[in-house]
Amino acid sequence: MNSKLFRISLISAFFLFAGLFSNPAFSQEKASEGKEKKFEPKEVILEHIGDSHSWPVFGEHTLPLPVILYTDKGIETFSSKKLDEGKVYTGLYHSYKLDGKKIRAVDASGNIDEAASKKVLDFSITRNVASMFMAVTILLVVFLSVASAYKKRAGKAPKGLQSFMEPLILFVRDDIALPNIGVKYARFMPLLLTIFFFILLNNLFGMVPFFPGGYNLTGNIAVTAVLAVIIFFVVNLNGNKHYWKHIFVPNPWWLFFIMIPVEVVGIFTKPIALMIRLFANITAGHILILSLISLIFIFKTLWVSPVSIVFVVFMDTIELLVAFLQAYIFTLLSALFIGMATEEHHTEHSEVL
Repeated sequence: MNSKLFRISLISAFFLFAGLFSNPAFSQEKASEGKEKKFEPKEVILEHIGDSHSWPVFGEHTLPLPVILYTDKGIETFSSKKLDEGKVYTGLYHSYKLDGKKIRAVDASGNIDEAASKKVLDFSITRNVASMFMAVTILLVVFLSVASAYKKRAGKAPKGLQSFMEPLILFVRDDIALPNIGVKYARFMPLLLTIFFFILLNNLFGMVPFFPGGYNLTGNIAVTAVLAVIIFFVVNLNGNKHYWKHIFVPNPWWLFFIMIPVEVVGIFTKPIALMIRLFANITAGHILILSLISLIFIFKTLWVSPVSIVFVVFMDTIELLVAFLQAYIFTLLSALFIGMATEEHHTEHSEVL
């Protein structure tokens, strides 16, 4: 193993061991009658890859997030801490409690009121939403700082954060945008840079098992679906006449009834492929790592831990590569689809010599 990979493994191991036992879901909880509660790996895994109304910080400490509910009688806001451990919170218009991941209205007896629950719309700042705001804030601070440095140091060698970001920006421009889009690449560079760094940053934070990490934003299919929809509209709104002619005027003409349905379906399958690829790869990595960790608690013996930890550290190192790779692939395919839609038709001229 070379020194660079060894250092990456040590970093991965640090993050792993620091957060491994900090998650209260891994602790052996006691039931009310004094018996040890059976460890359920499914609950631990689903808790991590899903969303929640609080953000685990360290150990049993969590960061409560604001709950925002739109009801038929008005808007209610309160802290998610008021709903901890099956508590019932009585608001201005209804009483509420957590039913799994959902906030439901309850009656005076504490039972779920289905009729009232249907009139409650949840616009809460959940863990995924809060992490998205955090990622956007970090990106704004970084890129505004780099832009300011370019203005102050015009014509000089990059320095500090500028020197770290410049190779990545040039990589997106020279190896992704320019080869796949062509001369019109500059128009789409802000979009491609935003997508690349947004996915990369959240992939990396998702690997950190404690605050401000410990979330699965890029493994949430709703988030990947929104990214895919953005690419769908960018591609089709910028498609030129040659792009649409290729879809609706097939060559040869006698394939009209076969090729048009295939091409129309292809318009939608491309963003769907983007959505599923990112979601599946990131979520699968998280599930695999948590499953390996869970073996220690399933077998309840330290003899399993060396094997489990070695495999987890190895997988965590691979996940570092996957974090970069998935950001690259999503951005590359986005640029490829944009290039296919904006490519100018070239007529070949043959000359008789």
